[in-house]
Amino acid sequence: MITILLDGEPLEIKEGATLRDILPDHDPKCAVAIIRPGARESATTGSIRLVTTTGEVIVELNHAGQGIFESSVLRFPISLHWQDRYAAAFGPFPSSFTPSRTASLYERGDVVLGCGGYDPQRSYLIFCRSRHTADHGAARGGGVIGKVVSGRGVLDRWNTGDTATSASPVLNWADTSRSFTTMDRNVPLEDGMEVVSFIQITAYGYGSGKVTSTAAAGSVEHLLLALEDGHFVVGRSSSTHIRDERISGTAVDYQVKQPRREGAVTVRTAGRSGGSVYIYLEDLPGTPTHTVAGQVTHGLELAKLARGGDVLCARVDPPRFDLVGLPLGSAVVAAKAQGIRILGEPEGTDLIVVGQEPATTIESLAAGAVTLSVVPLEKVIDIELDDDGAPVSCDIFRHLTGLHLHDVGRIPFFFNFEDVFLFKPEIPRGVNIMPENSPIDLVPSGALAITNDSRKGSGLVGVRTSENSEFGPTSEPFEGTNIIGRVLDLEKLGTLQEKEIVYIRERHS
Repeated sequence: MITILLDGEPLEIKEGATLRDILPDHDPKCAVAIIRPGARESATTGSIRLVTTTGEVIVELNHAGQGIFESSVLRFPISLHWQDRYAAAFGPFPSSFTPSRTASLYERGDVVLGCGGYDPQRSYLIFCRSRHTADHGAARGGGVIGKVVSGRGVLDRWNTGDTATSASPVLNWADTSRSFTTMDRNVPLEDGMEVVSFIQITAYGYGSGKVTSTAAAGSVEHLLLALEDGHFVVGRSSSTHIRDERISGTAVDYQVKQPRREGAVTVRTAGRSGGSVYIYLEDLPGTPTHTVAGQVTHGLELAKLARGGDVLCARVDPPRFDLVGLPLGSAVVAAKAQGIRILGEPEGTDLIVVGQEPATTIESLAAGAVTLSVVPLEKVIDIELDDDGAPVSCDIFRHLTGLHLHDVGRIPFFFNFEDVFLFKPEIPRGVNIMPENSPIDLVPSGALAITNDSRKGSGLVGVRTSENSEFGPTSEPFEGTNIIGRVLDLEKLGTLQEKEIVYIRERHS
């Protein structure tokens, strides 16, 4: 038998086992990090991984610190005893040293062995959150036993009720010839190897199962939407960050002014990459172009080893709470599962949720209750969009109707004549609808289209209830028509009134 670490937990497996044996249900699209053992490196690093209820930190210990963690005085779990803006202390536990009874200067990330009442039998591990001078009841010289080298953002998130649950040695994996990401499930496992299979992110303003702040509710919702499929797609990898740019181009407000600490998850608020999600791999100053939305609490090694093009499994806590698009009965069940009440619960059958207030996950969880807007199913028109044939036009259409946020969107009905039904969404300035997926010889019944920029009526959306070999669904020539999908509920079109707001629901085949 050999022993490996799988996502921080020791695991005994048979010699000759592969990644497939320990991760049989792992998403085949996602890469995992392999950190090979290195006896020479691990003997000289002296680093430990401290696992807490809020996230992981890696501490590089000096000789005194190694002695503390190798001794039997530290028995986990250890609770957070006190915390303020300058430091956070876990303990107490017994140790043996002589307090100097003098103040010392400490830097952010310093780990101090101190005590309460100058009694070493009531010792604490004190993590410094910022530069300060204090008497922590430490030994001569300040009692610094180590330095936090990874996960510094976790220090700022510790709060009453948090616990340090375990500590384990860390191998040096900076040598990327020995540490790498892979999608090959046949990689053989070695004794002492570490495998990291996912990234865990805790949203800003959330911790220990409850909401502590709604200051970043909007940017957190953007983060949840970006990673809702459980993937972080690395569009760019650099020495300071990795970036998922799949929903770039979306406006996001600047909500949280904080330094970009190692492990910080931010959303870019401006520029060409506005809306992209970043994970920071080292400390950088804050900037108004990045708003902090979360913190990596597990799997930062995977982020550090990731390369451009890698897809990483990513989990965000809490998961997104969005009832829009659900049948009312399903929405009630989903809300109860999250402990959220529905105020003034609508009555009736075959009702679809088309609005939720508060609209964001963090605000809904904080309030513990939501108000829902519903319409009869007969008022909701189902559509399918053709992302393969018209990816750009479909993306524009989703943003025009709100389908990029929810499964149900809205579009104003313009008018109809003969077999043509037209809709007129508001087109923001700067939106260009280039020709894409134009029909060639026949437009089938039910085809959904948007007029492209080659025609004066650019942005007009239409559907035909019968096939046509001359004009598209918006009654434009084929060269001015972008086919974006099809309408599944043609029979519901006949009841529409001019200027009526029409609810559309995207169905995924």
